[in-house]
Amino acid sequence: MRSVGVLLAAVTTSLIPSACMPEAVPCPAIAQASVVALTVAASYVPEVEAIHLKACQDGTCREADLELMPGSTTVDQGCEPSAGPDGTCSATSSPDGTLTGMLMMDVLTESRIDATATGTSTAGTPLPERRLSFMPRAEYPYGEQCGKFITAGVVLDADGLRQSP
Repeated sequence: MRSVGVLLAAVTTSLIPSACMPEAVPCPAIAQASVVALTVAASYVPEVEAIHLKACQDGTCREADLELMPGSTTVDQGCEPSAGPDGTCSATSSPDGTLTGMLMMDVLTESRIDATATGTSTAGTPLPERRLSFMPRAEYPYGEQCGKFITAGVVLDADGLRQSP
């Protein structure tokens, strides 16, 4: 009888530390691309034929003629109300009239980026040169335990180049 009590005490106390330990939080296996993203505002798209982007950071510059693709926005289609916290939710993308392109960088850090956008109008004339110095954004979209994502984006319109919101 005494050995049963000792066994019960040993099992109970061995479970206490594991019950107090925080569970490991899984992180998504998503790699971050080192890019400077450019969006041509919908109001400026009719004037733009081609865009050339140059971005310099930490003494290294990259430049390229961007491949411009139609932009889109995400439209929330809601969640199944009766499914509870593990219910199914959905969204779809919808064209928003913008054009988007990406300039690949070797590495993207939190240091200032000096960007210059040039291009050609639909009339075949040069677009005005636009310059912007900005700081990339650092975010933890999956929590600090999953690491930092650094993003750099700019918007080009008739008034110039500005950092993406």
